[in-house]
Amino acid sequence: MPIDKPAWVKDKKIADDFEIIRAKPYDDYKDHRNDNGCYTLIRIYWDTHEIGVAVCDYKHTILKEFRGTRAQDIYVAMFKFDEENNKKWFTVPDHIAYIGKELKKAELCMALGTEYVQE
Repeated sequence: MPIDKPAWVKDKKIADDFEIIRAKPYDDYKDHRNDNGCYTLIRIYWDTHEIGVAVCDYKHTILKEFRGTRAQDIYVAMFKFDEENNKKWFTVPDHIAYIGKELKKAELCMALGTEYVQE
């Protein structure tokens, strides 16, 4: 049975095999996958009004810290450094999305002057 074009799609065509895929609830513990290359620690530096992201190895050594005032500036710098230096820190798409989400959350907390707690 053909699926009608979603109402929000105005002038676009849809693929012959178009389908709507409903997302299942994500379990923070059961569904979590570690990135093989690193983990990150995110914090706000209130004195400089910056967000810092520490990239750590699994021996709990901080390898690099990236700082900036906007989430996008920081994640672009991190992923560019990773790619240009062939570090392979970030290989799991879930982890990459998580970093973007947490950076935006930190940015919002900084703008609102509220405490940031990393998930």
